[in-house]
Amino acid sequence: MTAVFENEVVTEAKVRYLRVPGVAGELALITIDNGHDHTRPSTFGPGGLASLDAALDEIAAHSPAPAAIAVTGKPFIFAVGADLSGIPSVTDAAAAREIAETGHRVFRRLKDSSIPTFAFVNGAALGGGLELALHCHYRTIATTSVIAFPEVFLGLVPGWGGTQLLPNLIGIDPAVTVIVENALAQNKMTPGPKAATLGIADAVFEPADFLERSLEWAAGVLGGTVTVNRADVDRAGWENAIARAQAIVAGRTRNASPGAVRSVELLDRARAGVDGDAFTAGTAAEDDALSDLLMSDELRASLYSFDLVNKRAKRPAGAPDRSLTRKITKVGVVGAGLMASQLAMLFVRQLKVPVVLTDIDQARVDKGVAYVHGELDKLAQRGRLNQDRLNQLKGLVTGSLSKDAFADADLVIEAVFEEMSV
Repeated sequence: MTAVFENEVVTEAKVRYLRVPGVAGELALITIDNGHDHTRPSTFGPGGLASLDAALDEIAAHSPAPAAIAVTGKPFIFAVGADLSGIPSVTDAAAAREIAETGHRVFRRLKDSSIPTFAFVNGAALGGGLELALHCHYRTIATTSVIAFPEVFLGLVPGWGGTQLLPNLIGIDPAVTVIVENALAQNKMTPGPKAATLGIADAVFEPADFLERSLEWAAGVLGGTVTVNRADVDRAGWENAIARAQAIVAGRTRNASPGAVRSVELLDRARAGVDGDAFTAGTAAEDDALSDLLMSDELRASLYSFDLVNKRAKRPAGAPDRSLTRKITKVGVVGAGLMASQLAMLFVRQLKVPVVLTDIDQARVDKGVAYVHGELDKLAQRGRLNQDRLNQLKGLVTGSLSKDAFADADLVIEAVFEEMSV
């Protein structure tokens, strides 16, 4: 592959051969892991695809041949798709097409394998990561995992088989929901158990012993003691589902997003199925779409804004060095209304320091403090806080009628009623 992403954090595909009780022979387990950088999830650029390709070459040359091939990810992450940070380095259509075709070629090796292939989705599987899993013959998923196709949200299409494989696995209408509707609803994620209910995964296991249970389940499939039943895809409603997708795209983008429009077109052609030549034609259409979109102004603008929100907002260009920051040991909030109380909630959760609210009378102060305590109780009820942390945070939030309470505060913020006289 000649295409190269500048500064790519290469996701490596590491192979190990396991002896699994009940399996006649070895199971080749591929772990997708950019382990030298634990600050970011595993993605696929040219280097990552080349590593997966090499891993499959190694397995093909292994003697004796393994009884099965399985793919899993590093802790809490399966894979989250293409390395979008490398897109700016793609400056011509030939390189864009090469990336599209390489992803299809490498992933298809799992689909076309004469040896059974399994995806053990142990964490987030987004975009190309989900497409990798869909190419495998069988899939397990952890209860804590999430899946999604964010491509339409970003201005792309699921371009490594997703538009063809998903509707032919779970049906066109739920595929429209996952690929189009969820993406245009601020990139809504689907939890692992719901993914299994839809038919995207064949079995669901808890994360604590996920790999062990998945290996046992795979042994059952190989040995015939576990039967995987999949519903037949109903093709009668294809046109209605495509009409629904078109309405969603028109309603939310006014057809101004080329990626959304092209995704619907690709879903429509998926009705031809995913066997042999039909899948080849469908993935070639994905190549065409991906090549066009990767070079489009709309995508470049979308990725720029995505980068601003998700990266630069957290570390703005030109921001003072973190070593210059001043330690915050107490925060004061002038006001105790809804906005003031929400700010107090934010400060106490993020900083875990004393927060004091003031207002013009005790009733207002008490109401503001009670609001924060109530919101903390809700978090505890949802399992987001244990009892000790709940008690600690509640104890940090107090109220006062006197501004003297701000004397030792490092930060005071005003959130009073919007009256010019105040």
